[in-house]
Amino acid sequence: MHRWTKQQIIIAIMMVATGSINTLATKWADMSMSEGKYGTVHSFDHPFLQATGMFLGELSCLAAFKLLLIYYNRRRLPGGVNVKLPASIDGNRNFNPLIFLLPAMCDMLGTSVMYIGLNMTNASSFQMFRGDLLIVCGQVITATQMVVEEKFITKHNVAPLQAVGWEGLFGFTTLTLLQIPMYYIPVGNTIFKNPDGNLEDAIDGFYQIGNNWQVAMGVLGTVVSIAFFNFAGISITKEISATTRMVLDSVRTLVIWVFSMTIGWESFVWIQLVGFIVLLGGMWLYNDNTLEAFLIKKGFIKPDDDSHLSLTQEEIPPDTNEEKGTSINTNGSLPL
Repeated sequence: MHRWTKQQIIIAIMMVATGSINTLATKWADMSMSEGKYGTVHSFDHPFLQATGMFLGELSCLAAFKLLLIYYNRRRLPGGVNVKLPASIDGNRNFNPLIFLLPAMCDMLGTSVMYIGLNMTNASSFQMFRGDLLIVCGQVITATQMVVEEKFITKHNVAPLQAVGWEGLFGFTTLTLLQIPMYYIPVGNTIFKNPDGNLEDAIDGFYQIGNNWQVAMGVLGTVVSIAFFNFAGISITKEISATTRMVLDSVRTLVIWVFSMTIGWESFVWIQLVGFIVLLGGMWLYNDNTLEAFLIKKGFIKPDDDSHLSLTQEEIPPDTNEEKGTSINTNGSLPL
């Protein structure tokens, strides 16, 4: 069982808090009515534009990384020794940035699809069940992203701020360019509610942002919160695992659910409570070894070798090595 440090606990709290703000801010923008490019008032239905704003927030992490690196490199301890870099920017910088292209594309697809789903359902249902088939597909893509991130971040020891920043750069550039053909792709008004019936209408979206402060604040909240959320998520992935990151991501459900009911965005539905209890039970089973120890004690399951701490040198019985025909000197070396 992993023992959490104070820093990891703070990062976990940051991830849950900013992740909740991100979902709520996005839904706030979706629910707000604003005047579009033709002067008609309609809801803010621009998932791809919102996803682009999300990547803009991630891209800001690359700027923060550069500024912090310059700041700490200019500081000197007595004797001209460089100060120790904080964990957020400490890491290997000799790697090919293209390793983050694949997770950026997964992030782009997963986030865009989930934002579409969020527009079609309420915030807590989106967070708890991930909605309909579109959101489930988005979660599969997101899970792929987490696994790929863990592989490359662990292998290359990349600083969290730098990793988020590179993903933001690739995602922002790609999705910005894709919105040009999206503007000319007709899809009707069955799913998307753009004035001209196209796949994405960024022009109409910018009009709506400028004409309603609630839409503007919702989009701004999405951009700012996602930077902190993904930084915290990458940090958890690097220091612990991608699985733990996904478990923490699910904790946002409680915050979003309670907040949504408090402000009247939705009413209490008992099936959501059942789903939340199941979710909490799963997280408890994953993070706590109390039940596992009980089942092992009763003989229902066999102990996992990895779950037991290895013996230190002091704990090894004196005759352990003698039985093997060897002995170890006090200095730890084998006898000549």
